[in-house]
Amino acid sequence: MTDVILCDDHALIRRGIRDTLCDAVDIRVVGEAGDYGELRTLMRSTRCDVLVLDINLPGRSGLDVLHALKEEGSTVKVLVVSMYPEDQYAIRALKAGAFGYVNKGGDPQLIVQAVRTVAQGRKYVTPEIAQMLVESLTAPVHENAHQTLSDRELQTVVLLASGKLLADIALELNLSPKTVSVYRARAMEKLALKNNSELIAYAVRAGLVGD
Repeated sequence: MTDVILCDDHALIRRGIRDTLCDAVDIRVVGEAGDYGELRTLMRSTRCDVLVLDINLPGRSGLDVLHALKEEGSTVKVLVVSMYPEDQYAIRALKAGAFGYVNKGGDPQLIVQAVRTVAQGRKYVTPEIAQMLVESLTAPVHENAHQTLSDRELQTVVLLASGKLLADIALELNLSPKTVSVYRARAMEKLALKNNSELIAYAVRAGLVGD
């Protein structure tokens, strides 16, 4: 039996994932958390084989959680399940220690397949992610400038390019508008961009958001 903990700040999404996983006779959901604090408390008292983790958590993001678990030497296998397309966060999540990445908008049964795969200690990589990994090895350096961004800087760029205001981003990430502005400024400097129009154009060109 594979024991799973779910971490997502949306209760309805957690319920959907839980129901999907519970239909599998070899998987058992042993706990749920809505943010980093709840997850840390839960993991101190509840053993699990696989952590199904959302990227977009309030406060510390899913990527922050991955870094923290890696630093602690945790043996828990992490499967990232996110609303963001693979081309935005999959490779970054894998580099941070995730064993797999699944888009929430895909076939629910893929989550079951992914949990089984990572529970065995194997990476779950979709054909799309495999293709991106190959392309990342051969792409010119200037096409991968956003890879130099921190996790929060990239998150800010994606949300800005999606049309969200700084105040909305601050609320979504549970940060102050001033902090979000700092992330925006750092990202603009690293990407050599002058304004939001250039930022949006870069994000579309790099495939971070749809056109």
